[in-house]
Amino acid sequence: MPVRTATVADLDALTELFVGYLAFYQVPKPTEAIRAFLGERLERGDSALFIARDEAGQAQGFVQIYPLFSSLELRPAWLVSDLFVQPWARRRGVATALMNAARAHAEASGACGLQLETARSNRAGQALYERLGYVRDEVFLTYWLSLASR
Repeated sequence: MPVRTATVADLDALTELFVGYLAFYQVPKPTEAIRAFLGERLERGDSALFIARDEAGQAQGFVQIYPLFSSLELRPAWLVSDLFVQPWARRRGVATALMNAARAHAEASGACGLQLETARSNRAGQALYERLGYVRDEVFLTYWLSLASR
């Protein structure tokens, strides 16, 4: 399956994939809001989005990464924010290909590493990441401060 950098021409397919991604994490959002969010990422270029399509051109999955900096390494790094593969395309190497595209992009940019978080219940994701050489952090805890109005 070919994996390539996503463009505005992929916005419809990315939107559909992102709907599935948010459903997986049980965080539904309006399709129009998802499309606007992804369109803005593509327009601004403030993330890197990669899309996998099958031989017929059908979208199988995507990965989105954001640039950040590692103060401890004094170098740039990337955050793997979103990874999703359509249920019908799983167990075919799509997620591995997407994660390898993200890694290649990070390496080409001179980054010192890739960081990610996943749900404790996402055992399949954890197995994939560990198979690809990611190491679970046993030193640092992750905290979140919600700034959403209540």
